[in-house]
Amino acid sequence: MKITGMTTYKVPPRWLFLKVETDEGITGWGEPIVEGRADTVRTAVEEFKDYLIGKDPMKIEDHWQVMYRGGFYRGGPEIMSAISGIDQALWDIKGKYYNAPIYDLLGGACRDKLKVYRWVGGDRPDDVKKSALEALSQGYSAVKLNATEEMHYIDSFIKIDEACNRIAAIRDSVGYKLDIAVDFHGRVHKPMAKSLAKELDKFNLMFIEEPVLSQNNEALREIANHTSAPIATGERMFSRWEFKNLLQDGYVDIIQPDLSHAGGISECKKIAAMAEAYDVAVAPHCPLGPIALSACVQLDICTPNVFIQEQSLGIHYNKGADLLDYLADASVFKYNDGYIEILSKPGLGIEINEEAVIEAAARGHNWKNPVWRNYDGTVAEW
Repeated sequence: MKITGMTTYKVPPRWLFLKVETDEGITGWGEPIVEGRADTVRTAVEEFKDYLIGKDPMKIEDHWQVMYRGGFYRGGPEIMSAISGIDQALWDIKGKYYNAPIYDLLGGACRDKLKVYRWVGGDRPDDVKKSALEALSQGYSAVKLNATEEMHYIDSFIKIDEACNRIAAIRDSVGYKLDIAVDFHGRVHKPMAKSLAKELDKFNLMFIEEPVLSQNNEALREIANHTSAPIATGERMFSRWEFKNLLQDGYVDIIQPDLSHAGGISECKKIAAMAEAYDVAVAPHCPLGPIALSACVQLDICTPNVFIQEQSLGIHYNKGADLLDYLADASVFKYNDGYIEILSKPGLGIEINEEAVIEAAARGHNWKNPVWRNYDGTVAEW
């Protein structure tokens, strides 16, 4: 079997899909995307295309090694995201060839169902109580929200008080029927992150996420002294080599590799195995589309230290299209009491509605994340 074609589709709300074709009629789908850098990643995929056309799609590990090591300069979000989407598509082909879900090719299922959580509150968190009650009525048992809007290196305690009031509103309305995760989103700098983590500790959170940017992971040592909540990070880390020091330092409790950014299924399986050796849990990052989510689910099903999965249904980023819009059968992601049932179909376990993809790609998108500024005009982290 040989790879004969690779086609990318830039589809709303902010995604890039990849279709890989073979001379035996088996096709695979991947989602190579950096949010806000779709055209850059598309170009990287095109650069790898020259190497991959005519190659055997079954040699996934060898292709991964060539794509990663074949250039003198390597890594980074755009290159690793291109590799990620290609890797997902090759695994999809391999699963379809063997008529097996990908998790069966990676050791088999080690769970019966997979817990998921829902986003509430938006980018500038608002009316979280209403959203949390809605999530509870939909059967979810866990939610996540952004902690704050923009925050300066040293900022007003009012913003910390507002964050606590939002969490209190959820706790007062639903008690412990919902697990709550709070995402600092890397928009909180170390001096304020310590204070915010300390004040949120009384709410017994499921985890706090990215309390500082991953470039500043050395600060996790100090933040861990101010909270008992599990600390999660990793969505902006792109290979096992970047996770190595984080795990060795011992201040992270949950890692969140993104299967569309951190090397795909192949690399994230290795990252998860590394984390297991350090007694660290995994909660893959995935505010993306159905291909990325199905890749995550395939990994989750065969990975024992995964405990929950992010998914984007109804997320505030999804304008003009949503998670299920590109699936021929949306019922594969039917959520029962906050869980996804085990996917059983071959490959990624989903069927892409190619007509919908082609139609949406004709509209395309030019999504960029907003540029925020602090009260004094300095650029803020988004």
